[in-house]
Amino acid sequence: MNPENLPFSIVIPTYNRPERLRHCLQSLTDLTYPRDRFEVVVVDDGSDSSLEPVVQPFQRDLQLHFLRQPNGGPASARNTGAIAAHGRYIAFTDDDCQPTHTWLAALERAFESNPAALVGGKTLNALPHNVYSTASQVLLDYLYGFYNPTPETATFFASNNFAVPRRHYLELQGFDTSFPLAAGEDREFCDRWHAHRWPMHYAPEVQVRHAHELTLQSFWRQHFNYGRGAFCFHQVRAHRTAGAIKVEPFSFYWQLLTYPLRQLPLHRAIAVASLMFVSQVANVAGFFGERSGQRRQTRFTTSQT
Repeated sequence: MNPENLPFSIVIPTYNRPERLRHCLQSLTDLTYPRDRFEVVVVDDGSDSSLEPVVQPFQRDLQLHFLRQPNGGPASARNTGAIAAHGRYIAFTDDDCQPTHTWLAALERAFESNPAALVGGKTLNALPHNVYSTASQVLLDYLYGFYNPTPETATFFASNNFAVPRRHYLELQGFDTSFPLAAGEDREFCDRWHAHRWPMHYAPEVQVRHAHELTLQSFWRQHFNYGRGAFCFHQVRAHRTAGAIKVEPFSFYWQLLTYPLRQLPLHRAIAVASLMFVSQVANVAGFFGERSGQRRQTRFTTSQT
């Protein structure tokens, strides 16, 4: 297939979430974009049971390719999908996301004026009744405001809603597969992209709804893993740039904790601000836990040689 004739390939990594994948694929059947101008590549990252029965009904309505690999993490699954893709642009989303019906049309407009850019869109909370999901969304909104002060000076996008020219993606060699979790690998990819001085552009009209039901336990685990990913990111960047590990200044964290008070009604803001504090405690625990674990592994490996 000639990539010039296929503008978009949508790549979706998935693992053990059949119902969420079904909702994601259903949303793609509602896209206003012409069906013959995009394909969908679903990569099953070693789920306990094959997700092919979930995918098969949608092959009547979508140009859909289903791949299965041993479990290697979302970074590895995205790379597998990107290598198999045929489109000029690769659009990434996750199995717990539902792109809005104008998603690809909005991406196409963004690429018309920014053909060589990494284009990132806006994530919407599909579960506003869930205070934990709301807190995670508010945190992401804060990060986008901090790292992307204007559309033309963006430096970070979450991998559940961004798209790139395929040739640049392959030149960059995709996501770093040393990140085993869905935590930090998108930040590292954006950092490498930015280091190449390739453009990044924020297009808030490119929207997906994120439906990740969280409890206090899963909220803690999610942000603990983000902390682990943050350490891996800083370590990889320090190694690449031959510099020291650097973290954000104190003002970053103070503004983060007070951000909900400026965005939400007071009764809701207090609950969300409290969870933002919990998220940062979990993040710090994950960061230093990952550092300690890697140091123990290094000492063990050294003692065996």
